[in-house]
Amino acid sequence: MEKAEFYRDARTDLDGPLHGVRVIDCTTAWAGPMAGCLLADFGADVIRVTQPGDPGINWMPHIPGTTQSFASETVNRNKRSVSIDLRNSEGVEVFLKLVSTADIVVENFKPGTLARWGVGFEDCRAAKSDIVYLSVSGYGQFGPKSASPGYDPAAQAFSGFMSQNGDPDGPPTKAPTFFADDLGGMHGALAALAALRHRDQTGEGQHVDVALLDSILYQTNGLLTLGAKGVRIPRMGSQVPVAAPGNSYACTDGHVYVALLLDSHWQRLTELLGVPHLGTAPGYSNNNERVENRDVVDGMVADWCRDRTSADVLVAMEEIGIVASPVNDFVQAAADPHVQERDMLQDTELRDGNTAPLLGPAAKFSRTPTRVRTPAPSSNQHTDEIMAELGLTEEGVNELRATGAID
Repeated sequence: MEKAEFYRDARTDLDGPLHGVRVIDCTTAWAGPMAGCLLADFGADVIRVTQPGDPGINWMPHIPGTTQSFASETVNRNKRSVSIDLRNSEGVEVFLKLVSTADIVVENFKPGTLARWGVGFEDCRAAKSDIVYLSVSGYGQFGPKSASPGYDPAAQAFSGFMSQNGDPDGPPTKAPTFFADDLGGMHGALAALAALRHRDQTGEGQHVDVALLDSILYQTNGLLTLGAKGVRIPRMGSQVPVAAPGNSYACTDGHVYVALLLDSHWQRLTELLGVPHLGTAPGYSNNNERVENRDVVDGMVADWCRDRTSADVLVAMEEIGIVASPVNDFVQAAADPHVQERDMLQDTELRDGNTAPLLGPAAKFSRTPTRVRTPAPSSNQHTDEIMAELGLTEEGVNELRATGAID
């Protein structure tokens, strides 16, 4: 299918399928902002609330040629911003007034923090009876560890995920990205939308509790069930526990990943490897047998790839219908025509006036397309605009600034 055909019925008058939904994003670091980012990408009006003087996510490096952090631009694009002091009683009043206009509140502070400030779930429900209040935290709102602070690497370690990751002969290794944070943000956004669906059917709001720990456990392919029965899975590096062959194989100019599940594909591969008799031989004819003989199977593929270029390996695998991929770095992935055709990089003018290719939304909507509409805002970029939407006069805004309630 051509891109133009997919989008042939697209509307141009909406920001996305969540156009008209308002979200208050009161978050820090990554998991909470990621939940807000997904909702913003889907077209919601996401208003990021920061404390006065908050520098935002200014993690290095800056995007080359700009003064903006790659992290902030990734997770806070498509949002507006307002600076409100939630430790100021008048600031709390402003925040709750903003909540009264919203559908969803997203927060990822340590459990109990916002309640102590007067803007917890019960406070927000008093301001808007049907509010959906999403809390993302390390360990959740209840449970023995709920009061503990939690960051992404801690969730990876505590969950068991880290024990499975890395070279078989090396130490446990965390994921190279904020994996638990990203999963927490994704589960948070999905859960908030499910709660919003319930609200639209019943008029009932609710508190949604998403933990980084629960999110990463949910995505460990059922290994927690095996763990509950005392089964320990060995660390396997790039191999696939349930199939063989499946691994990253060295070529003369890089690596390719080859993955195989079907017995018919194995038979084709043995023809390519020059060992057709192993296609139906005992010990190799089905996947379970190949898993038992994974070292032999893997070794044959590795030997065949070793003296060939990655391009030659990929062409040969494609010709016989075997799943194979180059092992790209992000520079190579960014330059790939398929990645570009999928709009995963979208040139966007940042607030410093420079242009950068920002990460585009993953999901594609044929009727309500999504896109990077705006760059990440400064912490108080839209304060006056949003205060005016709440009905405050210029004089009223100035008075709030004088008290320190807003920035």
